[in-house]
Amino acid sequence: MQQNSNRESEALSALGSPTTYAFGYTPEVLETFINKHQENDYWVRFNCPEFTSLCPITGQPDFAEIRISYIPDVKMVESKSLKLYLFSFRNHGDFHEDCVNIIMKDLIRLMEPRYIEVTGLFTPRGGISIYPYANYGRPGTKYEEMAHHRLMQHDL
Repeated sequence: MQQNSNRESEALSALGSPTTYAFGYTPEVLETFINKHQENDYWVRFNCPEFTSLCPITGQPDFAEIRISYIPDVKMVESKSLKLYLFSFRNHGDFHEDCVNIIMKDLIRLMEPRYIEVTGLFTPRGGISIYPYANYGRPGTKYEEMAHHRLMQHDL
């Protein structure tokens, strides 16, 4: 019973409710809860190994593992809502690089994290894999410098 009352106090509607899947890109399903450890810098990482989107040209499915890592501030993303959000890309047509940047920007708007990075490990199509990477550090903070450094050192 305590878990349900916490869910209600956090205004989380996806967690503990029957799952309804969207048939199109649906950022409004994302939900947050309050970070209980705001005084700490720490990483939260999500892996979605079954991400699917559609090629905007051919309409063929593209498959990827999406990796999301962030350092929270006040708000954190609720994992079931994130799953529903990522699944909403299944019938959405966008290039790999666009998907990664859209996911990052939606999560920045949602949570206002200190730092975030999103990587897409897309499976090969036509013999070539594409692994787009995007990151963000809050401007005017050490996280902005961290984002620059991690981008410059990415995949070395």
